[in-house]
Amino acid sequence: MTDQSPAPASDPPSGDTIAVNVLTTLDQIPESDWDACACPEAAQGGRADDPFTTWRFLRALERSGSVGRGTGWDPRYLVAEKAGRIIAVAPLYAKGHSQGEYIFDHSFAHAYEQAGGRYYPKLQVAVPFTPATGRRFLTRPGHEAEGMMALVQGAVQLTAENDLSSLHITFCTEGEAIAGERMGLLRRVTQQFHWLNRGYADFDGFLADLSSRKRKAIRKERARAQDFGGTIRMLTGDEIAPEHWDAFWTFYQDTGSRKWGTPYLTRAFFDELHETMRGDVALVICEREGRPVAGALNFIGRDALFGRYWGCTEDHPCLHFEACYYQAIDFAIAHDLSRVEAGAQGEHKLARGYLPNPTHSLHWFPDKGFARAVAHYLEAEARAVDEDIEVLTAYGPFRKDHGKDTQ
Repeated sequence: MTDQSPAPASDPPSGDTIAVNVLTTLDQIPESDWDACACPEAAQGGRADDPFTTWRFLRALERSGSVGRGTGWDPRYLVAEKAGRIIAVAPLYAKGHSQGEYIFDHSFAHAYEQAGGRYYPKLQVAVPFTPATGRRFLTRPGHEAEGMMALVQGAVQLTAENDLSSLHITFCTEGEAIAGERMGLLRRVTQQFHWLNRGYADFDGFLADLSSRKRKAIRKERARAQDFGGTIRMLTGDEIAPEHWDAFWTFYQDTGSRKWGTPYLTRAFFDELHETMRGDVALVICEREGRPVAGALNFIGRDALFGRYWGCTEDHPCLHFEACYYQAIDFAIAHDLSRVEAGAQGEHKLARGYLPNPTHSLHWFPDKGFARAVAHYLEAEARAVDEDIEVLTAYGPFRKDHGKDTQ
């Protein structure tokens, strides 16, 4: 796909016509224009619903070299303009692989190439390396329908005109998934684990919702973790110092090398976070004998805490569960957040009070025969996911009367 900076993906505007342009860097759009679409709720200084689609987060990925040349994530941001005003934007990338997405399409790629096609590059509307649900078609208030339509049409046109295999929109909202399906895109349902706040006053209030056996198990697990011989602190904003990022980079490298072979994010990304987003970060640091030995990185939304990364240099029983899950629950309760999204995968989260929730994505393939085959697969997968969610929820740690208005 050739670079365009910017290049029109539709005709220039005239009257009510919407033009969709493609940008290769966020430096080509003012932060205020992007965020007017991405997080209008934060215009008066409040917190963004979704910190990951903000200009500063996406630009941190770009400036740090975590995306861009040589990474397989080449920015092609979409910008929809009407009557000289930006009404919608989308974080679009040309992908040279399927890494860092968490909605796995390796089976699609294998089948496509077995049939003689070239799957990569493809186009992806997503936040790189971030399995957190949020709006992907970012529109100014009052332009939701026309903005999304323009962005979808622009992305589809780019896919077709550049003879690419496919277009994918991952971790979109359910509303976007329904609307996208009506536009002719294929809808996919997967799952991940979330903790939901039922108005708990404290952690004990949450535990009271669990079965006796699970309640005792979590108390025992927390006690064992907190007895690791050091301290556990949750740091936010100016409490976070540069040396904390030095420590966390070590943790992140260890986890990244074991999970992915090579960590996705660069060291410079964490410096960018410190400069522009430390107020949106809740960083758990576990120290022993004056040295950080483990940590967990969370991002704070207006109504949710998003767990992202964990790592350690020393192994201590249950410390992972404490740092990643229980500290996040404590934080959510203390700050009256409605949920904790604990990232992709991990049925071990179920025993810690994190229940399965559906996640959504959209897909488009120019090859109609291949699209029909994928559609059949997605229908079967959706039924399996529904059954899995039902079974896992039944095996969760909550009392049988959980969900009834008994508090």
